[in-house]
Amino acid sequence: MPIVKNVSRAVNQLLQSSGCGCGISVVPVRRIGISPRQVASDASFHSVSFSRSDHPRVLITGGLGQLGVGLAKLLRKRFGKNNVILSDIRKPADNVFYSGPFIYSDILDYKNLREIVVNNRITWLFHYSALLSAVGEANVPLARAVNITGLHNVLDIAAEHNLRLFVPSTIGAFGPTSPRDPTPDLCIQRPRTIYGVSKVHAELMGEYYHYRYGLDFRCLRYPGIISADSQPGGGTTDYAVQIFHDAIKTGKFQCNLKPDTRLPMMYIDDCLKATLEVMEAPAEALSMRTYNISAMSFSPEELAQEVQKHVPELQVTYSVDAVRQAIADSWPMNFDDSNARRDWGWKHDYDLPELVTTMFSFLGSDSRIAQAS
Repeated sequence: MPIVKNVSRAVNQLLQSSGCGCGISVVPVRRIGISPRQVASDASFHSVSFSRSDHPRVLITGGLGQLGVGLAKLLRKRFGKNNVILSDIRKPADNVFYSGPFIYSDILDYKNLREIVVNNRITWLFHYSALLSAVGEANVPLARAVNITGLHNVLDIAAEHNLRLFVPSTIGAFGPTSPRDPTPDLCIQRPRTIYGVSKVHAELMGEYYHYRYGLDFRCLRYPGIISADSQPGGGTTDYAVQIFHDAIKTGKFQCNLKPDTRLPMMYIDDCLKATLEVMEAPAEALSMRTYNISAMSFSPEELAQEVQKHVPELQVTYSVDAVRQAIADSWPMNFDDSNARRDWGWKHDYDLPELVTTMFSFLGSDSRIAQAS
């Protein structure tokens, strides 16, 4: 590997010519590809000074996605505004930018990510950067880079700096040969999408780093997440968000899945609560590194019926997208989350009627909601 040799030779020459006459110890760390990941033990970084606190210092990657902004809001209430840093490669909206610390971070740029962790004394990292299922299938090379190479960068940095690392997984980590009703924590996983493959990879790599390097890795398999705070982002379960927007704006909704396609779902507040709870759980309480979590399971037809209790004039039609339908047909119908409920006390708050009422409340649809008789 000539690049590594050239870099090593340059570093040795630099150390030998050091004007201070003192030895500088170089600590090797794990490598990805041919990048020599080394740092001088007395290297000097510009660090912002913060008051000492028992609160974690949190970095959220991919922070402008469906879950990042909501998680930042929850964590800032818990740990303080300046202890939680959102990051992404996109420009944030004004309300996000002024709500707390935000920085540019590209997870494919190892050096940039490492500097952020060091300069801001990060202790907890939530890794949300990923391309979702349908979007990933449309651009497999990009999904492979973001979802797998980016994860490798995060794992190495987390292990090196002794971070508590959370990486979400998904119902998409299962495949057509997995038991579907219910799907347990431990079973055959043979997903048919690059998104699912990358999430199985994340689960296994995180567990490996935990046992090999002592990394405090924690992971939850999310069901479909429903939120009023964000627009659908290319996922197979996004129909369950789109129906609310269309019910309010046009009174017409066209679903891209079959009416009887049953999938596990969850309101975002339950998802964020579970994420914080598993991160705060004592290490000795965790019997595994990756858990299923669930709240409810429904089909498009059942969701439409519940929505029509609020908007009776809603017209629902079905135009099945073959790609999304094939993905959904390979996913669990119900999650078995008994281990999470036993180990760290997971308990959801929202069932389907509460979810629908809450969504309409947050979307400000009073003018269209009719009173159900």
